[in-house]
Amino acid sequence: MADCQAMRAAEDAKWEPTVPALVSLVAASRAPGLRAAFAAAGLDGIRPAQALALVPLATGGLHASDLADRLSVSRQAVAQAVTALERHEYVVRVPHPSDARALIIELTPRGRQALRVMRSAALDTEKRWRDVLGEHRFGELRETLLALRSAETGESA
Repeated sequence: MADCQAMRAAEDAKWEPTVPALVSLVAASRAPGLRAAFAAAGLDGIRPAQALALVPLATGGLHASDLADRLSVSRQAVAQAVTALERHEYVVRVPHPSDARALIIELTPRGRQALRVMRSAALDTEKRWRDVLGEHRFGELRETLLALRSAETGESA
């Protein structure tokens, strides 16, 4: 028994997070700053995870299933996020222009304000990362992430 515990302790000491885990951890580390930025802008009732649903709507309204596809999440997850975002007036559901049975999710002015806050916070993060990495390494990071995204999604970088 003691030998098993010693082996497990040795394995745990060697443990390092995987690169995908590190990417997720770095992304998640931005949440407190984004929450603070929303609060400073007077935007209540929006969580960083929900705010991601606003991004694909920046270019125009989408059906819920299209939004789910763009976010690579379930339709149920989109329905829950949209309900919360609609309750706090970040989005609105309007009739589809050519299909009266369908609804399109669109940004409200408050939703557009939230997008501006998100972009500003992201640009601040990029500046901090440039300061840490230097311009050359930051550029390499960007190119690497674009290449990985392309490989994972099949979209061109």
